[in-house]
Amino acid sequence: MEFFDSHSHYNDEKFNTDRDNIIKEVFEEGITRIVCAGYNVESSKLAIQLAEKYSFIYATCGISPNDMPEGTGLPREPSLLADLSPLAEHPKVVAVGEIGLDYYWNKENKELQKELFIKQIELANNLNKPIVIHSRDAVSDTIDILKNKIKAKQGGVFHCCPLNVELVKEAVKLGFYISFSGNITFKTAKPENVILEVPNDKILIETDCPYLAPQAVRGKRNNSKYVKMVAQKIADIKQMEIEEVAEITYKNAEKMFNIINN
Repeated sequence: MEFFDSHSHYNDEKFNTDRDNIIKEVFEEGITRIVCAGYNVESSKLAIQLAEKYSFIYATCGISPNDMPEGTGLPREPSLLADLSPLAEHPKVVAVGEIGLDYYWNKENKELQKELFIKQIELANNLNKPIVIHSRDAVSDTIDILKNKIKAKQGGVFHCCPLNVELVKEAVKLGFYISFSGNITFKTAKPENVILEVPNDKILIETDCPYLAPQAVRGKRNNSKYVKMVAQKIADIKQMEIEEVAEITYKNAEKMFNIINN
């Protein structure tokens, strides 16, 4: 049984001391494909370096809403994406992301977040690559941009999808994939209605490691082997076997990131 961790951050400093050992360990545990997600220029560069080093790792490149450079005018400057654009052209970069809107941590620059989000969707469209969306406390504006402002031509995924039924309904209508992480296992989570809303051909699993460790290991540094716990939770809710969830999400991730046979 093999698993695909569709969103991780082995480019995070929390892996600085034992990154290679952990990556080798999770591969031996059956996590045979991993996407390492960038969230600014430097993390995107490191994601590419890891993708070049390991055949089973792929990268994304993007500037998240929580990693915008300071300065109110920056998103309007053409130079903002000058360093990101060539990185996104790399053959092992499978998507532009993570990008999006976050009104939980950043309430004062909503218009600038929207502008940067749109610019990066344009970049993805120019490169014929999908997008990886981070959306927190910004459901209405995220959907409005995707429906009414700019179409993501190659689609994409809502990573660590908020447990919001209306968001999922709208995202699925737009053709997006929905990815779930360890937070669906938390004692306070009520993910059943949301997960049941996602068709099997649109569901992905992820860890978002080193963050969001599942309930059974909460408080520990997360890593890709714990994606099995996410798969098991989905299997329980959908009344499926974990082997079936592993196979479905693996194939879905290959298709969405266009890495079949690569």
